[in-house]
Amino acid sequence: MTDDVKHKCGIALIRLLKPLEYYQLKYGSWRYGLEKLYLLMEKQRNRGQDGAGVVSLKLDSPPGRKYFNRQRESGDSAINEIFKKEYSKYEEAEEKHAGAFNDPHWAKSNLPFVAESYLGHLRYGTFGSNNTANLHPVMRQNNWRTRNLVMAGNFNLTNVDELFDILVGLGQYPKEYSDTVTMLEKVGHFLDNENQRLFDQYKTEGYTNMDITDRIGENLDVSAILGGASKRWDGGYTVAGMMGHGDVFAMRDPWGIRPAFYYHDEEVVIVTSERPAIQTAMHVNFDQVKELPAGHALV
Repeated sequence: MTDDVKHKCGIALIRLLKPLEYYQLKYGSWRYGLEKLYLLMEKQRNRGQDGAGVVSLKLDSPPGRKYFNRQRESGDSAINEIFKKEYSKYEEAEEKHAGAFNDPHWAKSNLPFVAESYLGHLRYGTFGSNNTANLHPVMRQNNWRTRNLVMAGNFNLTNVDELFDILVGLGQYPKEYSDTVTMLEKVGHFLDNENQRLFDQYKTEGYTNMDITDRIGENLDVSAILGGASKRWDGGYTVAGMMGHGDVFAMRDPWGIRPAFYYHDEEVVIVTSERPAIQTAMHVNFDQVKELPAGHALV
């Protein structure tokens, strides 16, 4: 395949592996993850100047609190616009709550995008218009945390007709005809099935619904979900996503058409579309950043 085929869209996935207090103490800010996300997206700006989007996921939020936050902007200055809006909110909060602002617990409870997981996307438009409705990340929302799904990717499926018909045959009624929605709903279908399987299992074992919710989050077989969902995908893709209870993933097509690279240490896991972005943002060497093998997923 040519470089031109590969050079579409960009992703940046971050999963912090320590509590926010750790980054506050070591790096002087609970914004460590968000600041790294900005660098990773800025270093991949060439991958998409039609728009950008960001989603954050707060872990262990109590019921009634918003745990996903999403911001999307169209245009070639989308990255700057997104982060400018969020940082202006932080500046206002710091003025009003100077004593509490640097407390990670307070910040996580009161401010958007103070989280442990982030997914960013840069759009290179190959389908539809560049309004915000067509921008990634896309969301499949549900009142059960383990059924919530967010995805973003760099992909082009060649058999959308077939996949769309499969969804309709399952009894679904997709809200639009596109490879984005088709992939989201396909993964969502297998996610729902895995949730139901585990719910039935734990219910027969006598667990309460509250206990079952926690056990499902601990035992979802994400690799099986992704394997089942992507079985009939034909084309090039790198897709990253997050589930409401905290699992994150990135997967790559079996032919290795679309690029994906990852880095991890004891503090963070990162996936991007370009190796140099990670090298620069994390100050690491070439060989410390690995290529996600074709046909594999990182969970």
